[in-house]
Amino acid sequence: MSNFILSDMDGMKSKLGFGASFIGFAKINIGEHFAVQPELLFNFKNSEMKEKATKTKVDYQYFGTEIPVYAIGQMKLGNGKGYIGIGSYVGFGFDARYKAKNMDDGKLYKEYSGQKSAMQRLDVGAGVMFGYEFNFGLQINAGYKIGFIDALNTGKKNATVLNETVSLGIGYRF
Repeated sequence: MSNFILSDMDGMKSKLGFGASFIGFAKINIGEHFAVQPELLFNFKNSEMKEKATKTKVDYQYFGTEIPVYAIGQMKLGNGKGYIGIGSYVGFGFDARYKAKNMDDGKLYKEYSGQKSAMQRLDVGAGVMFGYEFNFGLQINAGYKIGFIDALNTGKKNATVLNETVSLGIGYRF
């Protein structure tokens, strides 16, 4: 689920939307209780922005990639390992669009009439995750990420928009 954290945008509210990610990762055990885990994610994110006064709703869709690297603490629990990780990520957007009723759809990374694009493609942030891995490789996990770079490319002087993601996942480690 993804969302935007808004500042200096009193008349706007952002609502979590559902998306999906395909993730490849490598867990490199440094010791019994510590590991490093780099990942490669391909994301589809979706969220809704609503203007409070007019109740106008705008749906945002984003396709992109992220490369997080987590430092992981782990310990044996029952028939597997519990873990918690913290790290940073860099992200790059391939395509971002908005759709609204009674409005033309817009591409947020496209420059119009020599003007900067509405949003920028680069994101850098941090995340935390926790989960459980069974002895046979199945994992369940949850995570939270927040971007540190203002997603706006135009209008930066008037407002700030930060990316935010809450995730639930299931995976398998070979």
